[in-house]
Amino acid sequence: MELASLSANLLLVSFVAYLVATMFFGGAVKGSKSEATYNNSRWGNIAIVITIIGFVSHLGYFVIRWIASGHVPVSNMFEFTTAFGMMIVGAFILLFFLYRTPSLGLFALPLAVIIIGYASMFPRELSPLIPALQSYWLTVHVITAAIGEAILAISAVAGVVFLLKNVDLTKKSKQRFWLESVMFTLVLVVGFILSSSTFAIMGYEAEFTYITQNETQAQIVYNYPPLFGMNEYESLTPAKMTPLAEMPAIINGKTLTTLVWSVATGIVLYLLLRLILRRPVATLFQPFAKKANSQVMDEIGYRSVLIGFPVFTLGALIFAMIWAHEAWSRFWGWDPKEVWALITWLFYAAYLHLRLSRGWEGKKSAWLAVIGFVIIMFNLIAVNLIIAGLHSYA
Repeated sequence: MELASLSANLLLVSFVAYLVATMFFGGAVKGSKSEATYNNSRWGNIAIVITIIGFVSHLGYFVIRWIASGHVPVSNMFEFTTAFGMMIVGAFILLFFLYRTPSLGLFALPLAVIIIGYASMFPRELSPLIPALQSYWLTVHVITAAIGEAILAISAVAGVVFLLKNVDLTKKSKQRFWLESVMFTLVLVVGFILSSSTFAIMGYEAEFTYITQNETQAQIVYNYPPLFGMNEYESLTPAKMTPLAEMPAIINGKTLTTLVWSVATGIVLYLLLRLILRRPVATLFQPFAKKANSQVMDEIGYRSVLIGFPVFTLGALIFAMIWAHEAWSRFWGWDPKEVWALITWLFYAAYLHLRLSRGWEGKKSAWLAVIGFVIIMFNLIAVNLIIAGLHSYA
């Protein structure tokens, strides 16, 4: 328990450090008056030092939790998502020393903060591995895939910075609409964190029994007022709200309920922001991208895909197929998680093809990088939590 508490404290330290570093990166961007001071500002140097301190603390959390649990901490949503956030920061640190661009940190670190905040909404208790995960391939496959996705995420961050700098937000256009849609999606994630925190503080719980895909009875606890019930559910807490609809066994009613509540909260939050600002939310962030070098951002986005794509291929496809054959005696089975890993791979393969053979650079390349990260997050959130399959233990 002492190790678990220490790892939790280290994660909190890293979370705070990333927030503080973000503010210093903001100071580096706003305070620079020339390209020289932008690339080598005192605020930027302080920011990267704080970021490294946060990353070391985050790595300490990861190692200590590994020691405390006896297995690599990527076996559930809390562990995997916090590890994913750590790897995004690690990828950013590497690229920062290559390009010295504070704007990248100003957008990469808040992404890591949001991901850690998202992870904190899941159960974080230490538990032994279920039999299906008791393999060294858990470490090899999941960590390699997560590193690949983290590097690909940096390409999306660079893409957002490029678009904020180069899209005219004063005029209505398709580009402005889609860029604002990206901001809307981020607000939805914040909505998830706010709604989860609110019901957690209230201590809301509603218990049900249901019938699984294997036709066995199981029990589940909702932490949101249940909108969608599990397959053939029966309430164990009659005083609580009754679900509005019953879901088939292939759909997880609890996570669908969480998704709807989160989206509803995010929509309300977004509408309040628009009402207060009376302009697109993206315009809040555009000033922080104006001093970024468009060519450098385009290069960062492209090189991130060049590095991240083969790493993702190795972890999410090759190692995954080897483990699948070892566990289920087949390399491929069209499980939802496998299908979306393939969709992700095909998308980034198309990105490289369009970039190399068709010359898709600049805005086109930036939009592809952003869309690719949306696919990764859909895999992480919707496929993991809502669609039942062989990977549902995640």
